[in-house]
Amino acid sequence: MKNKKLTTYQLSVTALMAAVMCVLGPVSVPIGPVPLSLTNLVIFFAVYLLGAKLGALSVLVYLVLGAVGLPVFSGYAGGLAKLAGPTGGYLVGFVPMAFVIGLFVEQADRLETRALRPVLEVAGFLLGEAVLYVIGTAWFVVLMDCTVSYALGICVVPFLPGDAAKIVLAVVFGALLRRRLIQARVLKNA
Repeated sequence: MKNKKLTTYQLSVTALMAAVMCVLGPVSVPIGPVPLSLTNLVIFFAVYLLGAKLGALSVLVYLVLGAVGLPVFSGYAGGLAKLAGPTGGYLVGFVPMAFVIGLFVEQADRLETRALRPVLEVAGFLLGEAVLYVIGTAWFVVLMDCTVSYALGICVVPFLPGDAAKIVLAVVFGALLRRRLIQARVLKNA
């Protein structure tokens, strides 16, 4: 196994994306037990800039900062109680979501046919969101001792239109940003 050192760019952007999550994560609209926030949109951009592993690492840094008590979660909450609470599964689920989406973004970069890239990226976003919803909803069902249909009705269905819009924004602008940074030789193509 190779010991690969992280570049200054990778460390900086990983920290920067974690910081942006910390700034935008607390800003939320309470529409039920799971608030509407911009955290997943920031994660979407993080995976375009960092790929699967470092994108997931930036989310992990965000979660650790919240776990130690910084008010970086929705509603300016922080601490282990928020992570261990009924909606904590959605926070924890951000890590595998970022990793899954990042894998698809990296694979899309390798495609010869440029027209297929957005298709693969959208598939990755949908799968990543599904992973997030499964983890978060299962966690919610167990802790709230409720039915899956009830949890889906209040924790998933209200978020589908907004998440679809965030995916479109990310695929259009994230891909554009990634291409521009690769052209400028700031970011290496996968």
